[in-house]
Amino acid sequence: MRRIRKSSTVGDDKTAGKGASTSQERNEISDYLDHEIVQLTKLKSRPHKLLSRDVPGRLRLPVSTMRMLVGREGNYSGRGRFSSADNCHVLSRYLPVHGPCTVDQLDSRTYVSQFSADGTLFIAGCQGSHIRIYNVDKGWKVQKDILAKSLRWTITDTCLSPNQRYLVYASLSPVVHIVNIASAASESLANVTEIHNGLDFSGNDDDFDEFGIFSVKFSTDGRELVAASSDNSIYIYDLEANNCSLRVRAHKGLWGRIGMRDSWKNPWLEWDLNSAPFEILRRVALWRAQYDESCKLWGSDVNTVCFADEAGHLLYSGSDDNLCKVWDRRCFISNGKAAGVLMGHLEGITFIDSRGDGRYFISNGKDQTTKLWDIRKMSSNAKDTQRLRNSDWDYRWMEYPPRAKTLTHPRDQSLTTYRGHSILRTLIRCYFSPDYRLDVGQRIDPGTGQKYIYTGSSDCSVYIYDLVSGAVVATLDHHEGLVRDCSWHPLYPMMISSSWDGVIARWEFPGAGEAPAPVRQRSSQRRLL
Repeated sequence: MRRIRKSSTVGDDKTAGKGASTSQERNEISDYLDHEIVQLTKLKSRPHKLLSRDVPGRLRLPVSTMRMLVGREGNYSGRGRFSSADNCHVLSRYLPVHGPCTVDQLDSRTYVSQFSADGTLFIAGCQGSHIRIYNVDKGWKVQKDILAKSLRWTITDTCLSPNQRYLVYASLSPVVHIVNIASAASESLANVTEIHNGLDFSGNDDDFDEFGIFSVKFSTDGRELVAASSDNSIYIYDLEANNCSLRVRAHKGLWGRIGMRDSWKNPWLEWDLNSAPFEILRRVALWRAQYDESCKLWGSDVNTVCFADEAGHLLYSGSDDNLCKVWDRRCFISNGKAAGVLMGHLEGITFIDSRGDGRYFISNGKDQTTKLWDIRKMSSNAKDTQRLRNSDWDYRWMEYPPRAKTLTHPRDQSLTTYRGHSILRTLIRCYFSPDYRLDVGQRIDPGTGQKYIYTGSSDCSVYIYDLVSGAVVATLDHHEGLVRDCSWHPLYPMMISSSWDGVIARWEFPGAGEAPAPVRQRSSQRRLL
């Protein structure tokens, strides 16, 4: 059955008014996360202290919406209006947990779902070669139905240009295609009704014609694309020059198995072949790999890459080598090395989302955790990356070993770790909740002040965590297949979850008055995905 589990301190004015207090908030913060980001989050989402007081009374947190409206009308703050932090506090109390209503039912697994920056468009990409663009303001009408070209396995990622005229889509191929979505045609069949131009990231080099693209992003000015690939590299494509301008071998770590059947009871040993203590083994392994089938080597896929902020100088990347790396584009040509490395995950990184300030980001890992990072804690290189669990485990078809859930990295540089969701079978994504922003007319659009983080999960749910306390404030449970991607509307308390069951579901608060989707009966056995 569909379940919505929500913390009693979120979105319930009665509960908040009776049960919450300043001491409670202070205890949550001090017990879980003691860092500068706590104060930054409070500044973005905490209401004015005069709006937080009952009349007469004492300071109460969280503050009910009714009390804040009374304070605004009484001009308690002296401003006569809500500040951006006041708006964020109100909106963050109304989580998009009601529903869901079914937006669409696709005939194959849905891999990608994202709102545009202004929330007017929604993009969904599925394994069956279809990408649908919905007009949110026109009742979720399908504005463009795109049939992808030269698809390998599935659509791995899509990205909308900053001016919302072009869409790029990637698959397990070095060619990324770009489509003009501003055209009048409602259907876009590749090179039949419209041209889908191919952007070749391989540079026509035969040595690199087998890699795939896992992640692709537009730069803020729309002139470049950055992509993460399965050949251990980050690529930058210059759209004006129409060529790949830079390739960085971002995660060059090689994991290998060296057969020693005559010397060891266990016929296979596994090392990080880039670790300093194993330099001799590394050289031997690289030599033996050319002549001996008992020596198996494989690289580290770069699963995710994104820009750190609007300036576009800094990049974050995550890989199957368990490392998050920070890259400064201004130093690429001079040294070709990462600006820093962040250790903490015990398994590969599936996704990274930046807070947008060039300092903080979150990452999902195959160790079943989401971690929060501050790049000021990064080191110059990775010290020791030997694996702590059985090397035979594969997240694509095996459950995570129970014993491994208690393991921690000996040099964990993350600020905090969020646990509860499950990351198996595919590259599941996580995000910060929306921030407020200024539009062209300097009007403040509401947001949550990035008070929450949220993620899909292989247990068919969406999890919403409080950034500071680490508590699970809501779990959205409706789908019959894993939820790979989800997207929070940038302006409204609305969230879309897309699943491998093909359902695109809309969650809202308080809802648009539509009938919710029928309750799905869960099968007694776990669905094979």
